[in-house]
Amino acid sequence: MLVIASCTDPFDDKSIWDKFDELENKINDIENGVNGSGEVATNKIYYTASDGKKLFPNNTEPAAFGAILVSNIYENGVGVLTFDDDITSIEKRAFADCSGLTSITIPNSVTSIGSAAFSGCSSLTSITIPNSVTSIGNYAFSDCSGLTSVTIGNSVTSIGEEAFVACSGLTSIEIPNSVTSIGDYAFRGCSGLTNVIIGNSVTSIGRSAFSYCSGLTNVIIGNSVTSIGDWAFHSCSGLTSITIPDGVTSIAGSAFYGCSGLTSVEFNAENCTSMGSWDSPVFSGCTALSTVTIGENVKTIPDNAFSDCKGLISITIPNSVTSIGEYAFSDCSGLTSITIPNSVTSIGWYAFSDCSGLTSITIPNSVTSIGLYAFYDCYGLKEVHITDLDAWKNISFDYKANPLDNSNAKLYLNGVEVMDY
Repeated sequence: MLVIASCTDPFDDKSIWDKFDELENKINDIENGVNGSGEVATNKIYYTASDGKKLFPNNTEPAAFGAILVSNIYENGVGVLTFDDDITSIEKRAFADCSGLTSITIPNSVTSIGSAAFSGCSSLTSITIPNSVTSIGNYAFSDCSGLTSVTIGNSVTSIGEEAFVACSGLTSIEIPNSVTSIGDYAFRGCSGLTNVIIGNSVTSIGRSAFSYCSGLTNVIIGNSVTSIGDWAFHSCSGLTSITIPDGVTSIAGSAFYGCSGLTSVEFNAENCTSMGSWDSPVFSGCTALSTVTIGENVKTIPDNAFSDCKGLISITIPNSVTSIGEYAFSDCSGLTSITIPNSVTSIGWYAFSDCSGLTSITIPNSVTSIGLYAFYDCYGLKEVHITDLDAWKNISFDYKANPLDNSNAKLYLNGVEVMDY
C-alpha cells in the first residue's frame, strides 16, 4: 500500500515566527526599561552591571523603596529588580558603593532619592532623574567619578548637600526651573564640569556649592537667586567672567576666592546689602580681574564689594549709585584713577584704602560725607578734582578721611590748582 505523507516545514508556520517576535519584543522591552504595555514599569528597576551579575541593594526593607522586593534576575545583559507594588522612593544608601553598577533606570513613580543612595557608584556613567522626583538627598551621587551625564527632572525642588560632590567626570549640568535651592558642597570638586546653567527658580546657592570646579568656564546664574554662599565658586580657576544678577541681596565671604582666571565682573545687584567682610573679601585672589561694570540700576556699592581686587584697573560707576560702602575698593592696588558720579552722597570707611596705584580721583558736589580712613595709604595720589569749592568745604570728613591728608595730592577746582582754601 502506497502512503503519501505531506511534510510541512515548521519554520513556515506563522505562529512560530510570531512567538519569536514576541520573545524578541520582550527582550527589547527589558533592555529599554519598559513593560509589556510599552510604558515604563513602575514596580521594576532595570540596571546593567560591569560584571554581568545580579545587583543586590544594600537595603531591601519595604521603607527603602515603598514596596517589597520579590525577585532579582539578570538576563540578556539587563538586570531587573521586581517589587510587589509601585516604587515610591530610593532611600538611604540603597545602592551605595555598588562599584559595578553601570546604568540604572529609575521608574517614574519615585518621588525622592535619599541620602547617599548611589554614593560611590564609580562605574555609573549617566543618570536620568524622572519628573516624578521632587528631592535629591544629601550625598545622593557623591563620588560617582565615572558619571558624565545627569538629567534632572523638572519636578525636583532641592538638591541636597554634597549631592554630586567629587563627580569628576561630569562635564555639564542644567538645573531646571523647579529647583529652588542648591545645597552646600553640592558640586564641589566636579573638576570636569565646564558649563552650569542655574534655573530661574533657584533662590540660594549653598556654601562651596561649586568650589574646586577647576574646569568650569561658563556659569549662568538665574535671576531669582538672592544669596550666594561663602566659597560658592572657590578656586574655579577656569572661570573668566561672571554676571551677578539684579536679585542678589547677599554674597558671602570668599564666594569667588581664588578664581585666578576671572577677568571681568558685571555687577547688576540692585539692592545688595552684604558682600563678605574686610577679612574675607568676595573676590580675594582674583588676580586677573581687571574690569568691573556696575549695572545702571545699582543704588549702593556694598561694603567689601571689590576689596583685594589687586588687578582691577577699570571701574565705571553709574549715576544710579548713591553710596559707596566700607572697604568697597580697598587694596585695589592696580586702580589708577576713578570718577565718582554726581549721584553719590557718601563714601564709607576705608573705601579706597591701600589703593597704592591711585593717582587721581574726582569727587562730585553731591558728596556730603567721607568715612574714616577712606583714602588711607593712597600714597600715589597726586590729584583730587572738584567742581565746587563750597561743596568741598561742606563735606563731613571723618578722622583721616580727607584724601589730601594722607598723600601729597593737590586739589584742583575745574582743572586749576587751588592754592588756598
